[in-house]
Amino acid sequence: MGEFSDQVLSLFARAASEQGGVISGDNPTHYNKDNPIRLWIIQVFIIITVTHILSLGLSRLRQPRVIAEVIGGILLGPTVMGRIPHFRETIFPLESIPILTITSNIGLVLFLFLVALEIDTRLLKRNMFASASVSAAGLIFPLGLGAALGVGVYKQFIDDTINFGHFLLFVAVAIGITAFPVLCRILTELKLLDTEVGLVVLSAGIGNDVIGWVLLALTVALVNASSGLTALWVLLASTGYTIALLYPGRWAYRWLARRTGSLEQGCPTPFLMTVTILVVLASAFFTDIIGVHAIFGGFLAGLIIPHDNGLAISIVEKLEDLISILFLPIYFTLSGLKTNLGLLNTGTDWGYIVLICAVAFCSKFFACGAAAFFSGFNWREAGAIGSLMSCKGLVELIVLNIGLQAKILNERAFSMFVVHALVLTFMTTPLVIAFYPPKYRIHHRGGDEKPAGDEAALPPRPPSNDDHKTKFSLVLDKIEALPAAMTLSQLLHNPSAVMSSSHLSGANAKTLEAGLDDEDRAEAPPQSAITIEALRLMELTARTSAVLRSQEAESLIYNDPVISVYKTFGHLNHLNVSANLSVVNFEEFPDAVAKHVKDTGSEMVIVPWPRGITSVLEEEAQGQQAGTRNPFDGIFHKTTTGDQTSSVVYSEFIRSVISQSPGDTALFVDRGLTTASTGNMKQHLFLPFFGGPDDRLALTFLMQLCENYAVSATVVKMTTKDDDNASKMTDDAKSTTALSPTFHNTIAAADTVYGQHYIQTRLDTLPQTPCTR
Repeated sequence: MGEFSDQVLSLFARAASEQGGVISGDNPTHYNKDNPIRLWIIQVFIIITVTHILSLGLSRLRQPRVIAEVIGGILLGPTVMGRIPHFRETIFPLESIPILTITSNIGLVLFLFLVALEIDTRLLKRNMFASASVSAAGLIFPLGLGAALGVGVYKQFIDDTINFGHFLLFVAVAIGITAFPVLCRILTELKLLDTEVGLVVLSAGIGNDVIGWVLLALTVALVNASSGLTALWVLLASTGYTIALLYPGRWAYRWLARRTGSLEQGCPTPFLMTVTILVVLASAFFTDIIGVHAIFGGFLAGLIIPHDNGLAISIVEKLEDLISILFLPIYFTLSGLKTNLGLLNTGTDWGYIVLICAVAFCSKFFACGAAAFFSGFNWREAGAIGSLMSCKGLVELIVLNIGLQAKILNERAFSMFVVHALVLTFMTTPLVIAFYPPKYRIHHRGGDEKPAGDEAALPPRPPSNDDHKTKFSLVLDKIEALPAAMTLSQLLHNPSAVMSSSHLSGANAKTLEAGLDDEDRAEAPPQSAITIEALRLMELTARTSAVLRSQEAESLIYNDPVISVYKTFGHLNHLNVSANLSVVNFEEFPDAVAKHVKDTGSEMVIVPWPRGITSVLEEEAQGQQAGTRNPFDGIFHKTTTGDQTSSVVYSEFIRSVISQSPGDTALFVDRGLTTASTGNMKQHLFLPFFGGPDDRLALTFLMQLCENYAVSATVVKMTTKDDDNASKMTDDAKSTTALSPTFHNTIAAADTVYGQHYIQTRLDTLPQTPCTR
């Protein structure tokens, strides 16, 4: 009885100690199988921190994130940090690895699901001959040379207990596979998706990737099978499940998406999202129990998702951040923990690493490049295609981890192939830029790439003296810009020109009413003298959804709500509106605007600056009328709100547009509708005229706005003592000394600066046509 009471007291004492935690002296780094969350959080925190620090540096070199994740794992593994005494036993003890493995495998299944969502089989129909040639060449030659390479690697590094045929098949697959997800990100980053090179590489990459996964599944099935008959049953079960999922399964999912309204809205309902996750997990479970890895089930589940109306993009948006930020770094860190570069300590080891890199690169580069060259591409395009198809990346690392898990590779051979994957992935972007620089690229759609050749370096055109502008480019980078864009478009539009069309003959009136379609507009008389070329800008990020948007930009232009609302506004107000969509990095927004202006021949760029919700709330909290504050105050003075940072960033974007645009640029600051103006349809504009090219252009533009009967204006000529001194100098014809301009700088950056003023430019600033409205 006394022994039993001692055990009970000991149990309660241990429970009290656990409740007290570190206060009671508990060590959070000590692995507790009953409560592993503490050490797991420490491990994940270290993994994510190291990965993000490395990715910040490698992103400057335009390298994909997977390189940072693998290098981070190598640093945390036995190669570097593992040499610190007790680091591995404290932070990554062997007892905790199964928890990390389960977490990473869940993320890996979901990631392969996202990889399948990136595969749009409709791309296979484009450039069928060239894509098939490049894909076939990128499989046949690498598979053959990879098998030949496997003979030497097997004899030098692999034990005789490993089946020789299985090892050769695995090495052939590892050499022949192309990392399709990394390939998509490189094409998007380099803005090659809308080029012939990008389309062919995407199509060839899809075929290469699918066949590579099939061969890998075959390899795993053969390794896991106890006999040839078992392997045959595994292959038959896999084939039957694939057919059942891709045909009846796809039809059933599409029916459910229609039934729930998700397909029509382009956004999955919670019920459809639940079904999708269950399908992914069930598919992974089935492929795992029949002897194929669970990731193949996740991959197959992604192939049944329809891409109509951006449904696939919406599903990706709901999963991608958790997968890319949490799950994938854990998986690749585990790969790094298994990679010990210290084992590669002989010249033979590094000689084989060089040989593996050479065979893997040359077999892809020369085979795919030659196939592209004989399909009609020039040598630069063929070199870029060969370089892109040689990319390895994270898919190669997944293949290597499967090989290590199946005991096809030992730790030394695994480390050698990891080094080869890193080297080839790192080489891809520099080689593509060297073979296919921007000036040689031919794009199929405008507005989303930088100008080719030396045209990108042309200086901005000086403000023109045209009295009337008829073609404008309007920048729409967010939905908040729509009110400002509509307001200014309404001011630009002259209703009297459209009203006069009602007096035309019946045939002409019907022709005018016919026409919002581009084909009809070319034949019908213009509804308005003003043409607005809207440019929808979307930011390209490292997210999978952004890559999908870039791939589907041509179809997204018909579904984007910002473009749809603005085009409807133009239709109702009889405006000639056309739209382009561009998915680029935020730093390249000014380049996209400049290219759009050049392609469309616009005379002026209009950039709306919408008000932030935070600034409106702050104005009301301080007792100010909403819309009365100067939006540039966030640039000159520090504020306590988030608008400070956004104002500085957006002002730099506007300065870049002004400096790079080949036409004039106008910034429209949206102050909202005041109480006094909500019931008044007329607008009264005020222009303080100080002089200079900008003010003169503003005066000309103001006079054009005054052609609208609902717009009136007041112009006030502002004079200073410097202007009086300048006018005195004009009386002295002998004086040729240039005046020294006064430059004003802000905290964000320098203001727009023109050259030295001389007498003629001073005279040009004086208004020659008075504004009488």
